[in-house]
Amino acid sequence: MAYDADVIVIGAGLAGLVAAAELVDAGRSVILLDQEPEQSIGGQAHWSFGGLFLVDSPEQRRMRVKDSHELALQDWFGTAGFDREEDHWPRKWAEAYVDFAAGEKRSWLHAQGLRIFPVVGWAERGGYDANGHGNSVPRFHITWGTGPGIVAPFERRVRAGVAKGLVQFRFRHRVTGLGRTAGAVDTVTGEVLEPSAAARGTASSRRATGTFELRAQAVIVTSGGIGGNHDLVRKQWPERLGTPPAKMLSGVPAHVDGLMLGIAEEAGAHHINRDRMWHYTEGIENWNPIWARHGIRILPGPSSLWLDARGKRLPVPLFPGFDTLGTLEHIMRSGHDHTWFVLDRKIIGKEFALSGSEQNPDLTGKSIRDVIGRARADIPAPVKAFMDNGADFVVEKDLAALVRGMNALTAEPLIDEAELRREITARDREIANPFTKDLQITAIRGARAYLGDKLIRTAAPHRILDPKAGPLIAVRLNILTRKSLGGLETDLSSRVLTADGTPLAGVYAAGEAAGFGGGGVHGYRSLEGTFLGGCIFSGRAAGRAAARAVG
Repeated sequence: MAYDADVIVIGAGLAGLVAAAELVDAGRSVILLDQEPEQSIGGQAHWSFGGLFLVDSPEQRRMRVKDSHELALQDWFGTAGFDREEDHWPRKWAEAYVDFAAGEKRSWLHAQGLRIFPVVGWAERGGYDANGHGNSVPRFHITWGTGPGIVAPFERRVRAGVAKGLVQFRFRHRVTGLGRTAGAVDTVTGEVLEPSAAARGTASSRRATGTFELRAQAVIVTSGGIGGNHDLVRKQWPERLGTPPAKMLSGVPAHVDGLMLGIAEEAGAHHINRDRMWHYTEGIENWNPIWARHGIRILPGPSSLWLDARGKRLPVPLFPGFDTLGTLEHIMRSGHDHTWFVLDRKIIGKEFALSGSEQNPDLTGKSIRDVIGRARADIPAPVKAFMDNGADFVVEKDLAALVRGMNALTAEPLIDEAELRREITARDREIANPFTKDLQITAIRGARAYLGDKLIRTAAPHRILDPKAGPLIAVRLNILTRKSLGGLETDLSSRVLTADGTPLAGVYAAGEAAGFGGGGVHGYRSLEGTFLGGCIFSGRAAGRAAARAVG
């Protein structure tokens, strides 16, 4: 039987584009399938803020950050908490990825035209001990051009492959099955969906107009995770994170449905660590949504007062930007799905960033003038738009009015003004001198010891109830779905493994479908900036290994 191509890649997101680009470089023919229309090429990576985890980079050194491979690996393993027999390959992928992040990652991407914003961010700061969760130093490198800037080099390489006759795009092709010949998976079947003019990220039709069957020597699964499928998120929700939330916003479009993972399992793939997932606790409803239940994550500095649904401060070290899943676990055991940030104009102006390429037009558009203008602005324009239009924002001149507004946003009035005033006043008293027992204030001062935070990410310590810092602002925070941390188990060549540990002949996986490598390279938690990089690293490994196998 004749083959239609050397390799079929299922999923035209970042991992799929990277794998296809590597196959093109090796002279292999590729069919790239995706259920969405061509205008959604690049998948979720297009919408991302573009953060990349790098170790001992020139940007870090210029910001006086001392990093090392050893420190990064210590942070990774302390964060991942690997503790299962099936963590064998995830551990190996973690070691290989830190090697990559501390080695050729930056230079390899730079050679393809990718550039980095000079100020390095400090995400997931932890707040425990040296062997615990979190980044010991700033490692979050923002791509100049955000998500589209990351997708562009690989899309360019794949489209060059189209021009050479090596790549065929088959958009609106939804895979429903994988078939075997002589024990090896070499057949992909599915439905051809009707053409769609749906804008990027918006819902497209699922009406089928026909079927297809394609054959190749190898198949690479790069179909993404489950974040748009809330039923599946709840089904796989781990008991350790408490009761699944009744209300969730979506950080990804609806087509991130996880259905291909089940199809791969039916073909013999081993899906591991499906109870490990990464959802954000600082989600706000998008006032100008692109997809259903579209949520945006606030990337907060450390100064906002974080309160539970009843107005009590979250426990140490659950400060803004310190421990995403630790905060999620605490929230889901509180009996409520939402929390609050309480802050003021000075804090929101300096400390609020919004995740997403569309929320950062200055960085996405690579405009130095606009970046400078944003830094000089009292409040950045995208943030001001949420203050003016966002359903989760309350802006008032005095605390009594703020509490009335907060209670108006919930089914029952849970915030007591006197108690909230007591919380804020107690915190404000600690600002008066350089000594404090309030560890959040210690964390704020520690953050300002880092030049990058002092310049653009952390407001000078001040009293929240100081009228000169007003108006007061409260932001209702929702759970926001985002990433699957588990996935199809793979070896270091991205070969998909079966339950007995042997390769599923002909099948490779990369990106979120493979838990960003091995079936869960992050373990239980992420250090951030590692999702896009995981797609790149595992996609590269899959493309190169498949190219060798079909050679």
